[in-house]
Amino acid sequence: MRQTARRRSAAFFDVDGTLTNVTSMFRFLEYRLAAEGHPPSVYRDERQRLSAMTAAGVPRTETNRAYFASYAGAGVQAVDRLAEDWFQAELRSGGFFNEHVTAALHEHRRRGDLIAMVSGSFRACLAPIARHLDVAVVLCSEPEVEGGRYTGRLDTPLIGTAKAEALHELTALRALDLDASASYGDHVSDLPMLRLTGRAVVVGDDPVMREHAGRNGWAVWPHTPTNLLRT
Repeated sequence: MRQTARRRSAAFFDVDGTLTNVTSMFRFLEYRLAAEGHPPSVYRDERQRLSAMTAAGVPRTETNRAYFASYAGAGVQAVDRLAEDWFQAELRSGGFFNEHVTAALHEHRRRGDLIAMVSGSFRACLAPIARHLDVAVVLCSEPEVEGGRYTGRLDTPLIGTAKAEALHELTALRALDLDASASYGDHVSDLPMLRLTGRAVVVGDDPVMREHAGRNGWAVWPHTPTNLLRT
């Protein structure tokens, strides 16, 4: 009689506001613009533009697309190098990671779970974080590239239902058991991912997320106290 192969459990981690105490996409954008010689006002204007979209009720998928517009024309390799420099600077400053969540990540690895970062950010920004935490699987937004340069366009932001779809694809590819798996997130856009796994953890103090946690029996963990929350 053929024996059915045992399916592997996994742990899925949102990044900004979950694994990290800061919004790394914006911290890196500020660093990149300064490194490229732009005055601080360029970052402030860009941040205000995106914040105004959020305040006007524009869906997060659209603000995510709008974020990548500022990368139009930037060389992929140059951005990768800047991202590594940025991350090393963040490590030197301290307080970048949520200690509760990174401790959970290491415990999941010790148990043999597959570890995956699942983020609306992009690979350049996430790769140094993944290397530091020894995370092999990164599911993220993939901005368009032509001739080694970003076009400023993004087809599918990995936000909301796109995160759930990515988990389903990975589950089929890696023979995962979602009921035996865990997921971690801090924002309502993480809910489709959190609902898929047998265990879910809400990070932070978002009242809507805490309401969902109470209704579904999910754990709620705090952000690590830090003086670096200049997102």
